[in-house]
Amino acid sequence: MNRSIRLVNFNLDDQKYALFLSAVVRIIHAVEITRLPKAPEIVLGVINMRGLIIPVFDIRKRFRLPQKEIQLDHQLIIGTTSKRTVALLVDYVNDVVDIPEEKIIAGEKILPGLEYVEGVVKMEDGMILIHDLERFLSLQEEKALHEAMEELNQNER
Repeated sequence: MNRSIRLVNFNLDDQKYALFLSAVVRIIHAVEITRLPKAPEIVLGVINMRGLIIPVFDIRKRFRLPQKEIQLDHQLIIGTTSKRTVALLVDYVNDVVDIPEEKIIAGEKILPGLEYVEGVVKMEDGMILIHDLERFLSLQEEKALHEAMEELNQNER
C-alpha cells in the first residue's frame, strides 16, 4: 500500500519549499514583527497571536537568499515543534500537496550532511525542498532563542 505525505508548499523568490502538513497549525498574512534582543540572527523577532508570543524565523537567512522587505502579501506559516510554536516568514503559500512517499528523496542521499533539508521532491514545474521544523535551528541557535524568550517572559512579569 502506497503512503502519501501531505506537504504545505510555499515560495521564496522562485524556489519552492515545503513543510509537513502535520507540523503546520495555520497560515496568516504577515503582521508586525517585534525585534527580540539577544535572539539568534535567524530569528526576525516575535509576534503575538492571541496572547501567545511566537518567534519568527527568517528562512531566507538560512538559505542565503537575498533579504526582502516584508510586504503586505507575505505570509507567516505557524507551526509546532516539540519545543515551541514558531512562525516562518514566506513570500506566499501555494497549496497543500499529497506526494507519494516513494517520490521523496532523502536529503542525505542528495548531499550527505545536509542539515536543514529533510528531502526533495521532483515535480513537473521544478523541485520542492522539504524541511523539518524540528531541525530548523542549530543547537546553539536553539539555546540562544530559549534564553531570549526566557528574558522576554521575565520582562513581561
